[in-house]
Amino acid sequence: MGEIVTMGEMMMRFMPPDYLKFEQAKSFEVYYGGDESIVASSLARFGLPVSYVTKLPQNPFGEMAISSLRMQGVDTSFIARGGKRIGVNFYEKGISVRPSKVIYDREDSAFATAVQEDFDFDAIFSDAKWFHVSGITPALSESTCRLTEKAMKTAKSVGATVSCDLNYRNKLWPVEKARAVMPRLMEYVDVCINPDISLGLSADLFRGEPDVERYQEMFGQLKKQFGFQYIAATLRSSRSASDNGWSALAYDGSRFCQARRYEIHLLDRGGGGASFSGGLIYGLYTGMALEQAVEFAAASSALKQTINGDFNLASLEDVMQLCAGDTTGRVQR
Repeated sequence: MGEIVTMGEMMMRFMPPDYLKFEQAKSFEVYYGGDESIVASSLARFGLPVSYVTKLPQNPFGEMAISSLRMQGVDTSFIARGGKRIGVNFYEKGISVRPSKVIYDREDSAFATAVQEDFDFDAIFSDAKWFHVSGITPALSESTCRLTEKAMKTAKSVGATVSCDLNYRNKLWPVEKARAVMPRLMEYVDVCINPDISLGLSADLFRGEPDVERYQEMFGQLKKQFGFQYIAATLRSSRSASDNGWSALAYDGSRFCQARRYEIHLLDRGGGGASFSGGLIYGLYTGMALEQAVEFAAASSALKQTINGDFNLASLEDVMQLCAGDTTGRVQR
C-alpha cells in the first residue's frame, strides 16, 4: 500500500504515427495512461511508494493497463475490476502551425460508472500521507464526482495532504457545471495546481504569453479565498505546436518562486501537466524547499514532452541533471 494515493480514469490512447492526421492513419500507436496514472508512475519511478485507484474492465485491455502500471512500480492492489469498457483517447499530434487534436470516447467507461461500493476507502487511505486527483475525475460523471469528494474527505480524515490539478476540459463538462463543483471541492485541497476557469478565473489570463504579474495577483487572491498551503502553475509559451517555452510558478503565501525557462522542441506534449504535478509532489513530499520543488517539477515535465506516450519515462537522475543546468542534450557515453 502506498503512502501516496492517486485516483482517476486510465485510458487507452490511440495516436497516428509520424504526425499523420486521423484521416491519413492506417495504423495507430497505442499507449495506456491518464492524468493521475501519469502522476503515480512518475512518483514510483522516482522511488516513492504510490498506489493508483481506478476501475478497469475484466478483459485484455484492462489487464494491459494494469501491467503497464506495474512495470513502472505502481501498486495496483486497489484497482477495482468490472464495467463494460476502458475509456479511449484519440490523439493527433500537431506540428508547426497545425495544433494537436483530442477526441474522447469514454462515456460509460468502467471508471465513469464506478460507485463508492467498488472501493474500500478506509483500507486505501490507511497508510496515506498524500492524495492527488485532477479536475478531470469529477468531470466524468455524477458518480465520479461523488467518488472524488469521498476520497478527499477520507484523505483529510487521516491527515493526508490533498493536491488537485484543476485541469478543466470543456469536452467533458460545461464551465457552469465545473464552477458549481470545483470551488466546493477546494475546501479539502492543500496544494492547488494549475488553477483555471473552473474556479471563476477569467479565460483571458490563460491566453497568449503568460503574464507572471497577473499570475502572482491571482495566486494571492486564491490564497485568501481558499487558504491553500501551496499554489503552483505551469507557464507555457506556445510559439507553434512544435516549439514551446516552458516554466512554472509556485507560491506559499509569503513568496513566489519561478522556475527557469526551458525551450522545448516538442515530441509529445501529452502528459506534460501531469508530469509537473508528479514532480511538484515529489519535491514537496521529500522536503525540498519550494524553489527546489518547482525547479524539479518544471524540469521533470519539460523532459516528459520529449518522450512519446503518456508516462514520463525520465529517471530521477535525468531530472536532477537537467535541474543542474545541463540542457545541451549531448550524447551520454
